Amino acid sequence: MKKTLIAFALVAGSTMSAWAKDVVDTAVGAGNFKTLVAAVQAAGLVDTLKGPGPFTIFAPSDEAFAKIPKAQLDALLADKAALTKVLTYHVVPAKVMAADVKEGQVPTVQGQALTVRTSAGVMVNQSKVVATDVQASNGVIHVIDTVLMPQ
Repeated sequence: MKKTLIAFALVAGSTMSAWAKDVVDTAVGAGNFKTLVAAVQAAGLVDTLKGPGPFTIFAPSDEAFAKIPKAQLDALLADKAALTKVLTYHVVPAKVMAADVKEGQVPTVQGQALTVRTSAGVMVNQSKVVATDVQASNGVIHVIDTVLMPQ
């Protein structure tokens, strides 16, 4: 009985600590958002995204960033204003779980709306959602396969 309680406490403790991570720490821990995390740092958005939120992040994976030609990506990472515009276009100022996603226009922190379609899987603009509901203490991350570019 004692071993069962200890095992339960360990599992509960590890689950609780996972929920204690904000969207930034969750992205860092996932391991497939190295470019996104570097971009968030370069744009000076770490403290904002560690804030109370809630946030829904449509997070491009490293593979999504790899689709951008290196010279174009390097130029974007060097231009803080443009980078901030692109990154905040991936953030919705609410926690939206996959089960709650509806088709239509979704406002972003950047100001322009994203277009969400739910036929044949979930699409955000021209990007496919490839993983959903990566929960964090201040929001949720949905992984996308293409970096979203505002107009």
